Amino acid sequence: MPEDTPIAPRPSRYPFSGIPSFLRAPIAADPSRVDGGVAVLGVPTDEGSPFMPGSRFGPRGIREHSLRFGERGYYDNRAGKTYLEYELDHGRVVDAGDVDVRPTDIEGTFDAVTAALRGLLAAGALPVVLGGDHAITYPVVRAYARPLHIVHFDAHVDYSPFRHGFRYTNTHAFRHIRQMAHVESLTQVGIRSLRDSREAVVDAFRDNRVVGMEEFRDLGPRGLVEMVPPEADCYVSIDIDVLDLPLIPGCVSAEPDGLSYPELRDALVALSERTAIVGFDLVEVNPLLDIATGITSYLAAHTIIEFLGHICDQPRWIAHRHERAEMRRQASGGPTA
Repeated sequence: MPEDTPIAPRPSRYPFSGIPSFLRAPIAADPSRVDGGVAVLGVPTDEGSPFMPGSRFGPRGIREHSLRFGERGYYDNRAGKTYLEYELDHGRVVDAGDVDVRPTDIEGTFDAVTAALRGLLAAGALPVVLGGDHAITYPVVRAYARPLHIVHFDAHVDYSPFRHGFRYTNTHAFRHIRQMAHVESLTQVGIRSLRDSREAVVDAFRDNRVVGMEEFRDLGPRGLVEMVPPEADCYVSIDIDVLDLPLIPGCVSAEPDGLSYPELRDALVALSERTAIVGFDLVEVNPLLDIATGITSYLAAHTIIEFLGHICDQPRWIAHRHERAEMRRQASGGPTA
């Protein structure tokens, strides 16, 4: 699609009608059509959740609540500007649908996740992944080839040892990730759960940079992001339970003494300004527990949209956008800028 051509009008302006694609973005199941934009991908599986199912419906719940936001971006009165307007007006955000989950075949599902991510990355996309439980971050990060710094927001270390045949639950993902050759660092933020095993916590502190709540509040968002090299390629994984328990009734793994929304938002904004965000996920929203108002799904959509707005407002993203436009013009034989 030409860089200066607005996309067709959305099918509905109301949050209770129409196909619930993320932010009513065009649906593009073919990765080759993404072409350097933002691609939202759902991974609706919760077979890694050992306690209670339901986060398989997280991607759907988040998409539905994303419809409550404007179809041409969002206006932030603190900044006095509108974010995501260009991307949405010009079709630079697409909904890539869901990975085809294979029930009871965890490794098969994970292979499908990795394949889907590789397709999006080959198209130059910025993947935004909707979980699902936190086990899905392992096959997502596995799809990258470039060196990465991982920032992991969570109440739990998700660093369980591989024992008794258990390797693919939501408590194992970051032990897998830390062993990947292209992962240069892993920073884990908001860790506080009393349910993590001693071995998992000791190993995480040995292998990674672990920031508990007391240290986070001492550092603040700006101090936190200095742990990641400036301009580094950074992948961010957000477990909704990094937020304080009362904020997230639709999360089975919620814990007390978590981040406030402004603390999480400011940390994400600081990361978008300091590093090159090459993808992110948000996981562990369980709409089956969120039946009164959908507040957790709404908060998840809000977090994703606000973070994405700041990513797309950075000079590095704007330069990427122009580079892809130039590539399209050259491929079509048209005049170059």
